[in-house]
Amino acid sequence: MTPDAVPLGGPRFQTEPARLYREMRRDHGAVTPVVLDGDVPAWLVVGYRELHQVTGDPVLFSRDSDLWNQWDMIPDDWPLLPMIGRKQPSILYTVGERHRERAGMISDALEAVDPFELRGHAERFADELIDGLCTSGEADLIGQYAMLLPVRVLARLYGFSDEEGPGLVTALNDMIDGRERALAGQMHLATSMAQLLADRKADPADDVVSRMLQDKSGFTDEEIMQDLMVMMAAGHQPTADWIGNSLRLMLTDDRFAASLFGGRNSVAEAMNEVLWEDTPSQNIAGRWASRDTQLGGRRIRAGDLLILGLQGANSDPQVRTDASALTGGNNAHFSFGHGEHRCPFPAQEVAEVVARTGIEVVLDRLPDIDLAVPAESLTRRPSPWLRGLTELPVRFTPVPTL
Repeated sequence: MTPDAVPLGGPRFQTEPARLYREMRRDHGAVTPVVLDGDVPAWLVVGYRELHQVTGDPVLFSRDSDLWNQWDMIPDDWPLLPMIGRKQPSILYTVGERHRERAGMISDALEAVDPFELRGHAERFADELIDGLCTSGEADLIGQYAMLLPVRVLARLYGFSDEEGPGLVTALNDMIDGRERALAGQMHLATSMAQLLADRKADPADDVVSRMLQDKSGFTDEEIMQDLMVMMAAGHQPTADWIGNSLRLMLTDDRFAASLFGGRNSVAEAMNEVLWEDTPSQNIAGRWASRDTQLGGRRIRAGDLLILGLQGANSDPQVRTDASALTGGNNAHFSFGHGEHRCPFPAQEVAEVVARTGIEVVLDRLPDIDLAVPAESLTRRPSPWLRGLTELPVRFTPVPTL
């Protein structure tokens, strides 16, 4: 282990990540030695060019976690196992031609989603959630809204009943936070997916799960179930945080004040700004070096784990020379990944429709919404992986339900 390695955890990822990434870059360069839970060593790639190199070369920097040279040190109850799995038969850890076939299956299943139907589901669930809070004059837009919306929409697209949504939300959040309830959350999600798969095999419908089961590429039920879990996790939490982080920006930054009073053009601008400055997926594990190599002046050994520092790379001063300027329509950020293992384009489109609809419904239904606490008192979840608010308290003039 490198003696000056940075712990990938702790309060600074919540309170001052921008300064923390600057210090990493200053002290260690574009590739920073870090330690994970249990003093497990890894590299965090925070340079934009270096991250482009890692994500663009799937042979040298493989997604195959079996290559990891630390498996002998990993206990069975390691809290990060749901995020860094071994012999996990999901698309995340599949490489080569088989990965391309799986990505194609997922893209086809999502591409068949009718965009008008998708927006209709998002609007209906968003209106239901606003109905539950609009008469009170105050609300927490994270716990009562953003954390409940994406999974409701995704569950409907997949084929789940509406009643199963809340349990899936809890399980997903436990799993993604990587703490003591992570493995229990993963188990609940797996059980739910297995049951849905069995139901759809017996009784196909017009939904994502049925379309994946009809794919002729020869995937097992276990592989499809794993991919559905990945899609659910990757589709829910980052989208919920995208909604929350965008609403926070619009409520606290004067540049977006017009959006709160009927101007809708800047909703998209605020959402894009968040993907650069406050991206929900801060750090992603990972890639594994398939042989000894050099990266950013560091000697990387075969089997070393490289963590993708998406937020660190997005704020790399070599590409963001004026960090105070609005990014406008520039979407060359890493928030959806890059290369062969990036988030599939149809999945990006689903996330964007759900997030934008969720934000617009809030602004339409609660026109005089305002932050109920000082902006500096807002806190983030304790995770170096995903960046989202613990709550977003707002007040507004009570309005009737629809």
